[in-house]
Amino acid sequence: MSSGSIDTSLSSVVDTFGRPLGSLRLSVTDRCNLRCRYCMPEPEYIWLPREDILSLEEMATLARYFADLGVDKIRLTGGEPLLRRDLARLVRLLRQDRRITEVALTTNGILFADCAQALYEAGLDRVTISLDTLRPERFRQLTGRDEFSRVLEGIESVGKTGFTNFKLDTVAIRGFNEDELGALIEFAKHCQAEVRFIEYMDVGGANEWSLDKVLSQDMILDLLSRRYGRITPLPGRGAAPAQRFRLPDGAIFGIIPSTTAPFCSHCDRSRLTADGLWYLCLYAGSGVDLRKPLRMNEHPDHMREIIRSGWAARRDRGAEERKALERVGLRDGGLIEIDRLREDPHLEMHARGG
Repeated sequence: MSSGSIDTSLSSVVDTFGRPLGSLRLSVTDRCNLRCRYCMPEPEYIWLPREDILSLEEMATLARYFADLGVDKIRLTGGEPLLRRDLARLVRLLRQDRRITEVALTTNGILFADCAQALYEAGLDRVTISLDTLRPERFRQLTGRDEFSRVLEGIESVGKTGFTNFKLDTVAIRGFNEDELGALIEFAKHCQAEVRFIEYMDVGGANEWSLDKVLSQDMILDLLSRRYGRITPLPGRGAAPAQRFRLPDGAIFGIIPSTTAPFCSHCDRSRLTADGLWYLCLYAGSGVDLRKPLRMNEHPDHMREIIRSGWAARRDRGAEERKALERVGLRDGGLIEIDRLREDPHLEMHARGG
């Protein structure tokens, strides 16, 4: 079989629970220009060796193998993906494969205004910008950086450039920003965006997670219903992580309840790190090395078989397993001890695409 041919017998692979391989989160770098308390609270980390980082062409090649097996949506993540030079070129490479129907980006927005036009012209479909507070002093407290104004510039540039289906992601943290939920919805209306509130997740270990800090979906709905009145859930969630809701005025927002109401049963996502480790679940303790066989010029059939067999054997239900620990009183603190995190950078969320 030639390198460009596709073995159709390998397409549409499903895992042991019948979940299809549909979406790939592609981390293009483990570096970030913020130090958010819920993700990267320490000043410095052990970074992935630069010689191990995949080239843009290597990423596009691996993406094609995933497309051979059913992936049609790719989300570019980090770290902060806009720290990767010439990201627009990667977007163009990915859009050459017509089976990939959507290339999206999740960013903290600091650098977005500078490259929005290039990404749009390259074929980027959707943008999600993280925004956890509308208060500059809280932003500085949360991120360790004074970059709030640049995030707002990035958000403003989304609409000016022409992107549609714009989303804002807010990590809802009890005791920190629950008093801003309504304000964030109003801000999203102004930006013609849809805000998604994400429950604080116990991934990694440096973030000092505790269940007491989780602002649950029920709490979020209760707070918002006091302000807006009746809130109606929308049907048709499918494989999407967010449950969407409609306010009385027609505005729509979403909640990603990964901590209190996991959606493992319909999760079709996997994650590829910037150095080519493939994780079948955000909570997975280990990944499959795709960089080594790729750089050894293994035959495309073999590369596809590694992915096909890996997904076919997938039993991961990481969020549900973490939720089950509550019943025996063992869900407290981070998932992994801080010393182990310092030994292996892959164990932190910023290395595997969050």
